[in-house]
Amino acid sequence: MDTRLLHTPEGVRDYYNEDCISKQELLKRIHTVQRSFGYHDIQTPTFEFFDIFSREVGTTQSKDLYKFFDREGNTLVLRPDFTPSIARCAAKYFLEDAHPVRLCYSGSTFINESAAYRGRLKETTQIGVEFIGDAAVTADAEILALAVESLLASGLTKFQVEVGQVEFFKGLLEEAGLSDDEGEQLRQRISEKNFFGVDELLEKKDLSDGQRRMFQKLTQTFGGIELIEEAKSWTKNTRAIQAIERLEAIYACLKEYGCEQYISFDLGMLSKYQYYTGIIFRAYTYGTGEAIVTGGRYDSLMHYFGKEAPAVGFVVLADQLMNALNRQNISMSAAEPETVVLYDDGDFQRALQTAGNLRREGICVELIRRTSLDDERYYQTLGRKLVVIGKDNT
Repeated sequence: MDTRLLHTPEGVRDYYNEDCISKQELLKRIHTVQRSFGYHDIQTPTFEFFDIFSREVGTTQSKDLYKFFDREGNTLVLRPDFTPSIARCAAKYFLEDAHPVRLCYSGSTFINESAAYRGRLKETTQIGVEFIGDAAVTADAEILALAVESLLASGLTKFQVEVGQVEFFKGLLEEAGLSDDEGEQLRQRISEKNFFGVDELLEKKDLSDGQRRMFQKLTQTFGGIELIEEAKSWTKNTRAIQAIERLEAIYACLKEYGCEQYISFDLGMLSKYQYYTGIIFRAYTYGTGEAIVTGGRYDSLMHYFGKEAPAVGFVVLADQLMNALNRQNISMSAAEPETVVLYDDGDFQRALQTAGNLRREGICVELIRRTSLDDERYYQTLGRKLVVIGKDNT
C-alpha cells in the first residue's frame, strides 16, 4: 500500500478521539449561547457561484479561492467566508418585511493560503452569527456582548475583544484627500503596524504635519475608552467624529451588559474585507497568535444581492480557539463520560436490554463483547463508566 494515502494534504487535518470530542463540545457550548440570544440556525452550501465572493463584493482574493467548474461551465468556489453566503441567503428568503433577522451557523471555510503561510490551516471551522436589519448602536453592542459570552462559555477567562472603526479611517482619508489606491496602500501598512512604511508612503504626499502624524499614530493607537475620547481631537472631519461618537455609545451600552472589561479599542485595525462599513473587531487570548473571533458591520453588502439592509456579525474561529484552550490547559470534554456495557458470550440479550434502558435515560452507551480479562481495566483507564454483564456479574 502507498503510505502517502494515510496522510492529509497540506493545510488540513484530522480530528479524532479527545480532540474531536472537545471540538464538538466547544461548538455545542457556543451554539447554546447563540440560541439563548434568539439566533436561528441556517445552513448554506459549502460551494457557491464565484460571483458571490468576487472582487466587487470585497471578500477573498481570487488567487486564494478553491475554484472548479460544474457541468454547465459555471465557475464555483468552496466558500472562503460565511458572510457573503449568509447575505445572499437572507436577501432571498428573509427580507420581505422590515423586521430584523438573527441567524447562526457553523461549518468549514476554505482559503488556499500561499506557501508563505506554511502551517496555517486551509480548511477551518467557523461558528458565527449575523444580525440583519438593525442599524442601531444596540445591535453592535449585542453582537459584541454575544462574542464575549461565547468565549466565556468556552472556558476562557483571559481574553480581549479589540474594536476598530472603518468609518473613522475613511473620514481621515477624506480629510486628507487621498485616492482609493493610496488609501488601500495606507490601509495595508497601518494593518501591519508598519510605522516606517506609513511614513515612507506619506513622505511625498501634500499633507500637513498634523495629518501625517495622525496616520502614523494609527499604527500604535490601541487602548481603553480614554483613547476614543482623545481621538475626537485629532480631526474635524464629520464622518470621522461621528464614527468615534458611535464607539462611545457602543461602549456605554456594553457597560449595561457588564462586559466592558473585555473590550479595548484599536483605531488602526483595518480589515482586508472591503465590505465592512462600521465597527470591526477581533478577539485575542494567550496561546495563539491568531485572532479567535473576527467580525464587524457591513451595511452595504446586502445591496449587492438586490436588497437594502444594515447588518453586523462575527465568527468564532474554532480551530484557533481550540489551540488556545489546549495551551491554557482548559478542558473541553463533555461533563458525562461514556458508559460501556461489557458482556460475555451468551449474554448479548441481557446486555442489549441494559444498554437500551440506559439510552432511554439519555446516557451514551457503547455495547462491547468482552474478549479478554484485561477489557475491564482497559476501558476504566479510558475514563469510561463500566457495566459488566456476565456469568459472575449483573
